[in-house]
Amino acid sequence: MITNGFTYVAVLLFMAAVLVTLEKSAKGWLQKFFKFIPAVVLCYLIAMLLCTMKVWDLGETKPAYSALKNNLTYAMIFAMLLRCDIRKVLRLGPRMLIGFFSATITIMIGFVVAFVLMKGVIGKDAWMGLGALCGSWIGGSGNMVAVQAALDISEADMGYALVIDSIDYSLWVMFLLWAIQLAPAFNKWTKADTTKLDEVSLRLEEEAKLNTKPVTFQSLLLLIGCAFLVSAIATNVGAALYSWTNFSDKATWTVLFVTAVALIAAVTPLGKVAGSVEVSNLLLYAVIGLLASRASLLELGDAPAWILTGFIVLAIHSVLMLIICKLLKLDLFTAGVASLANIGGTASAPVLAGSYSGSLVPVGILMALMGYVVGTPLAVICARLMAALA
Repeated sequence: MITNGFTYVAVLLFMAAVLVTLEKSAKGWLQKFFKFIPAVVLCYLIAMLLCTMKVWDLGETKPAYSALKNNLTYAMIFAMLLRCDIRKVLRLGPRMLIGFFSATITIMIGFVVAFVLMKGVIGKDAWMGLGALCGSWIGGSGNMVAVQAALDISEADMGYALVIDSIDYSLWVMFLLWAIQLAPAFNKWTKADTTKLDEVSLRLEEEAKLNTKPVTFQSLLLLIGCAFLVSAIATNVGAALYSWTNFSDKATWTVLFVTAVALIAAVTPLGKVAGSVEVSNLLLYAVIGLLASRASLLELGDAPAWILTGFIVLAIHSVLMLIICKLLKLDLFTAGVASLANIGGTASAPVLAGSYSGSLVPVGILMALMGYVVGTPLAVICARLMAALA
């Protein structure tokens, strides 16, 4: 049994490194396996398995966990949001922004309704796990971790969120990819005009070709140094804001402060430094491993009911989106990519966009980045709404 804090962290990071290496080099059936269950989900599940097997002593390793988990989370949020230049997002135009936020709001409605319907089965405290999942389904895995930090959600509830995120999300991606063939009929039904979409896409593609800066040692060190410094400052500022306002809690204020600082930094030269994706992903895997290392697989007894809850969320989201598309004359591309930009993030929204046309990939990326911006605060609001209805 591991009792040394450094050894405990080293094992988690090595496990993440092995999984990412396998995913990036996978071929054949292994490649298909990682498409269904990505490395980030396996990282969580394997860490839970090791915890269940008592590979490390929870008491002896707690100081290392407590010192790292929240601080690395805040650093990850900063690095993740450095890519989100609000000026570029606004260039998407009103119709695509309406499509994105329509998807966001309908997902939030889906969570609230699903919780009310299923709380008798999954428990009144399930709003916490669903709140974390809402963070993922509006933004991404990083937002889910941020919501966990903001609301102090238990590791067991995070396990349920990861299970739903893996299974329900994978089936939703497959459905949206299949639905591409329905685009002509769908657009005719909604009477959608895609002329503006094509213009925006070409402009974004030309701009993306100009930004080809390489990731260097200097850029990585600069980004890591800035992320860690912002995390350290934010912890103190969050505590000060909480004591001054006496509203919500310290963690929520800290997350909001980091988000604000990152969005400001994103429009400065720091936002153009290459490597923010790599740094944020590295920190994400570290935080995911730490979170899962405190949860046991024995606590996932109600997983089927949670998976059903996730499908109820998706069903409500899809029905409401159909109504909105008909009323506002939105095309299937806008609706589908808006949905996946929320639920899948930067990992899958560009894939769906590229399946329509290679020139539309930048639109998918920007929509997904917008999810990173709004995912944490809106998920916290959604969680509070569910808590009020518990």
